[in-house]
Amino acid sequence: MKFEFSAGGIVFKKEQGKILILLCQHSQHHGWVFPKGFIGDKDEFKGQSKEETALREVKEETGIIGKILKPLDPSTYWYEMDGIKRKKTVYFFLMEFVSGDIKNHDWEMENVEWLEIDSIKDKLTYSSDKKVWQSAKKIISK
Repeated sequence: MKFEFSAGGIVFKKEQGKILILLCQHSQHHGWVFPKGFIGDKDEFKGQSKEETALREVKEETGIIGKILKPLDPSTYWYEMDGIKRKKTVYFFLMEFVSGDIKNHDWEMENVEWLEIDSIKDKLTYSSDKKVWQSAKKIISK
């Protein structure tokens, strides 16, 4: 068994009276997810905090710079890859859009979109993302 830790962000912006949420489609498994990545997975990122990782991953995967507003409850799930059972914990942060352009996303994501708040739950692929989205939506909607 292997333990993995990632960090990511749920980014929102208000535009023309609407609340838009940043969502991406992964280029390998094609699932619709929130941007996230491994904490300290490369030498250059060793010692990075969860917050630094989340901001970096959002920028790399989507082209967007966000500002962390608050942490959300971590998401934990199991999966198997290469015959190894893995327990993954993802630390998500609620973020507000600062700048950037989704056209500048990296190769890891085949699509990056700003979607209206009410369409997110149905677009998300995985139950772990849907669960964290429920708490984020309550905060954003206030």
